[in-house]
Amino acid sequence: MDSLLRTDEDEDRSASRLVGQAVSFIVHTLLALGSWVALMLVGYAMNPSNVPQLLILLLSLAVPLVVGFIVTRIRQDEMATVVWLLGLIWLMIVALWIVDMPTRPNQCFHCGIGEKLSRTLFSLPQPSGLIDDDGPFIGTWPAAALIGYSIGAALALRRKQPASDEAP
Repeated sequence: MDSLLRTDEDEDRSASRLVGQAVSFIVHTLLALGSWVALMLVGYAMNPSNVPQLLILLLSLAVPLVVGFIVTRIRQDEMATVVWLLGLIWLMIVALWIVDMPTRPNQCFHCGIGEKLSRTLFSLPQPSGLIDDDGPFIGTWPAAALIGYSIGAALALRRKQPASDEAP
């Protein structure tokens, strides 16, 4: 009887731990995407002309990286480091959507899969015309924000290696 009660308590603890991890994951995801949205709003408010998309991609990575570093430095949480998985899943969903799109004149006519993805997600060498040339905004930049947040969190969680007292 005592072991049965102990098993129920263990299950309750593991269930509450799982719920806590899920909530933590959602909060870190919202923080990562919120920092990226703030970056986009500042960019649209300033309305700079001719900003290279590579710079926007780097900022989409760097700003959430800093936010992830600060948040994880304040509250140590390992769930912050797994947010990159959501970014990867999001990028794969958008890529699958792009690959399934039909091509026609002025929209990546006769493009192969690689060219279709590179021209839509990164606008290289020029935009594809698919999804109204918003591929970086819809797919690449949010994924970069989630990945950057995870990198910042991992840097904040990294512990200094203790120096070895032993002489070689």
